[in-house]
Order: sequence, then C-alpha cells, then structure tokens
Amino acid sequence: MYCPFCGHVETKVTDSRLAAEGQQIRRRRECLACGERFTTFETAELVMPQVVKSDHTREPFAEAKLRAGMQKALEKRPVGPEAVDDAVAHIGHRLRSLGEREVAARLVGEFVMEELRHLDEVAYVRFASVYRSFQDVDAFHDEIARMKRKPRRDEAAGQLSLLESAAADDKGRPGGKRGA
Repeated sequence: MYCPFCGHVETKVTDSRLAAEGQQIRRRRECLACGERFTTFETAELVMPQVVKSDHTREPFAEAKLRAGMQKALEKRPVGPEAVDDAVAHIGHRLRSLGEREVAARLVGEFVMEELRHLDEVAYVRFASVYRSFQDVDAFHDEIARMKRKPRRDEAAGQLSLLESAAADDKGRPGGKRGA
C-alpha cells in the first residue's frame, strides 16, 4: 500500500483488529521511508448479480429497494427491524451463492415472498397480491391455500406454533377449557 504522506510503496502493518462488528479489518500501518503512521480499513467486496426485469432491462441489485418493499408489506405488522435485516441478508446471501452474474427479478421476488411467508403471513399475502397482480378474491383464496400447504421454517424444524400447541392442550381436557 502506498504511503498517503510520501507515496512510498512499502509500508508495514503494526496492528490488525476487527472493526464494524467483524465486517472490517482495521490495520495500523507505518511507512518504511518517512515513518508516518496511518490507518486502513479492509472490507470484503461482495459482487451482487444484476437484476433482469421483465422488460429485459438490467439494473444493479439494490438492497435498499428490497428492504423498502419488504417494509411496505410489513407495515403495521408485529415484525421488528432486526428480523427484516436478517431476511434481507438471507436473500442477499442466496443471490450471491447462486454464482450468477444476472438473476431474473422474478427469482428475487420469489425469495422475498419466501422470507415474508416465514416472517408474517399477512405481509406475505400483501406482497403476493401486488407481486402476482391478483385480480379478484379467488386469487387471494388460492394463494392462502398454497401458503397453508407449505410448512413454515419453524414448523419444518419440528416446532409447533404457540396457538397450535394451545389448541392441542385444549382438546385433551374435558370441555376444551384450560384448568377444568
């Protein structure tokens, strides 16, 4: 690395530490010519694929656009910002792991719907209604039926939701009441 003070090509690293919650490496350097010290930050450059839209135009993947669309679907729903951040990160990871230079916008939309289905079913139906251009109530019924056929991530792992376990407890008690 060139010294920012004298332009000499040789510097030595005197200290390295993790920074930005492990997303960067902070390096303290010293120029071998002038002796000045300076700090550099190293981050991984993760190349995201181009998104090919339905009209065949291409645009760079925009995490902010993805997050905004998900937040719009999740508006007034009980889902925290950390869960949205995790979902956006998961989608980004899936796109990078494809190893493709270009991905269809349709695939990105399907990834978003899958994440929303695990976060909040109402948000999922909201997003699906716009994304799939529902024309009538029957389209909503069909999508809800399709959603119910697929297990959620927590159900797939053998976890029952609190409502299902409460209903199961009630069935085993006389009169279906708790504490009876």
